[in-house]
Amino acid sequence: MEVSSKDASNHQDAASLQSIKYSRGHLQLLDQRRLPLEMFYLDIKDSKDGWVAIRDMVVRGAPAIAIAAALSLAVEVSNLQSFSGSSAEAVSYLIEKLEYLVSSRPTAVNLSDAATKLKNVVLVAADKSEKAEYVFQAYTEAAEAMLVDDVADNKAIGSHGSSFLRDQPKNSKKISVLTHCNTGSLATAGHGTALGIIRTLHAEGILERAFCTETRPFNQGSRLTAFELVHDKIPATLIADSAVAALMKDGSVDAVIVGADRIAANGDTANKIGTYSIALSASFHGIPFYVAAPSTSIDLSLSSGQQIVIEERIPKELTHARGGQGEQVTVSGISVWNPAFDVTPASLITGIITEKGVITKVKDGAFLVKDFLQAAPANPVQVSG
Repeated sequence: MEVSSKDASNHQDAASLQSIKYSRGHLQLLDQRRLPLEMFYLDIKDSKDGWVAIRDMVVRGAPAIAIAAALSLAVEVSNLQSFSGSSAEAVSYLIEKLEYLVSSRPTAVNLSDAATKLKNVVLVAADKSEKAEYVFQAYTEAAEAMLVDDVADNKAIGSHGSSFLRDQPKNSKKISVLTHCNTGSLATAGHGTALGIIRTLHAEGILERAFCTETRPFNQGSRLTAFELVHDKIPATLIADSAVAALMKDGSVDAVIVGADRIAANGDTANKIGTYSIALSASFHGIPFYVAAPSTSIDLSLSSGQQIVIEERIPKELTHARGGQGEQVTVSGISVWNPAFDVTPASLITGIITEKGVITKVKDGAFLVKDFLQAAPANPVQVSG
C-alpha cells in the first residue's frame, strides 16, 4: 500500500467529499485516521492492501467497506501480468480472495453480502466462457457497478427519509436531528445514509440543526461527521457522548437518525457502540429514533440481534488518546472491554429508512422486514399497519 497524490477518476462532482477514488486499474482510499487535519489518499494495489485498509480503519462505514473490498480485488485482477488458468480457476482465485476480504471485519453485513453477489457473478460468467479473462471482466464490471449504485441508493435514502420526517405531525416547523458515528460521504460511496438524510433536510430548508456525538473511542463523530457538516456548511453542534440525555431533556432534539452495520429480520440493529444508549434515552424522552441503511444491510438469515457477531477492537483504542493513535492516557495493567458495536432492539426503533422506502411497525409493534423487501421492488413505499 503506497502513498499517492494522484487523483483517480471521480465518481462524484469535484466539490463533494470522497472516501473512494477509482478508475479501472487504480484505487485510492482516503486515510480517515488522519482526518480532519490532513487529506491523505493511499494507493491500493491489491486485495491484501484492501484487507489491511479495512482492518486498520483507513476506510470504515459498512457500505464503503464493501465497495473498497470489491474494488481492491478488481484492481488486483486488472493488473495481473499473466493468468494462464481456465475460467474455473479464475473463479477459484476470485472466491478465495473474496473470502479473505470478508474476514477483515465481521460485523458489517454489506461486505459478506457483496462477496456473495460477486461470487454468483463469476460463477455465471464461467458457465458462459472458458476464458479466465471473461470471468475477470465480469467481476470488474460488477464491482464497479457497486460504486455507482451506492450513491444512487444513498440519495434515495435521503429523499425517503426527508419526506417521511417532513410528513410527521409534530414536524410542522424546522427540525433538529441528532446522529451518532459517521454515516456520510466518508462512510459510503457518496452522500451518505443517516447523514445523507440530514444533507437532504438541509437542502430542502427543513433542518434547524444537526447534533453529532463525538463517538468514542475512535471519535468518528468529532473527526469525520463534524468535518463533513462543516464542509457542507450545515448548521451543526458537536456534543460529548455523555451529553445526549441532557440535550434531549433540554428539548433540543426532534429526531435521532443513525446508520447500521447489520439489521436482523426482526429489526434489531447493530451499529456503532453507544447507539443502544442513545436509543434508550430517546425512548425515555419520547423522541423518534430512526435507522437509515441500504437494504443490503438487512440480514434475513438472522432472526434477531442476538445472533449478530460483535467485533471487539484492540485495547489501545481506549488506553491511548485519539482512538489509540496518541499518547497513553490510562494506567498500564487495566483490563479493557472495547466492543465496536452494540445492538439496539427493534422495540426502541421508530422506523428503518432504506433506498426502497421506510419500514414502519405494524399494530403489534413488529417490523415486517421480509414482507417489505418482497414488496419493495414493485411498490417501494412504506409497509405499516
